[in-house]
Amino acid sequence: MWKRDEAVRPANGQAATQQPSPLASSGSSAPRGEAKPNMEKDIVNIGKSVVVKGELNGSEDLTIEGHVEGTIQLRDHVLTIGPNGRIKAQVFAKAVVVLGEVTGNVTASDKVDIRDGGSVDGDIISPRVAIAEGAHFRGSVDMQRKGGAPAAAVHLGQGSKTSPQAEKQAPGSPQAAR
Repeated sequence: MWKRDEAVRPANGQAATQQPSPLASSGSSAPRGEAKPNMEKDIVNIGKSVVVKGELNGSEDLTIEGHVEGTIQLRDHVLTIGPNGRIKAQVFAKAVVVLGEVTGNVTASDKVDIRDGGSVDGDIISPRVAIAEGAHFRGSVDMQRKGGAPAAAVHLGQGSKTSPQAEKQAPGSPQAAR
């Protein structure tokens, strides 16, 4: 920003206030910082003619209209399978919206949404699942709570005599008497 202020100072009065706008849009370092937030909101697309085989990782929202085989990992982002998308993969994402076809297990930390015309053949693990009328689903659904893994570990530990949870839940046990 101080560079922009330097550009404003040499000019006189009102002309100085009008000139920074054209300079800023011409490609100085300031617009790159301004353009970056706009780019972060963009969604990356994989087109209809694109075929990906292997592992697909990313750190932004993604829409797939093409074919993907392998593994897709967007753990903190939204994956949208477009109406033309054909996926044969294990999917891990924050949220998954299915308008096309998915063959494979889908794991989402927030939500899986199978819309009208969408198809999933595989197991779904997510705290929230929505399946629209007209959608196809074949598999099982595990609607674990957010943080279900630690709860399962606590449940497994209740039978152990060395577990602090077991001591609290069994007041008559010899270990609780300590």
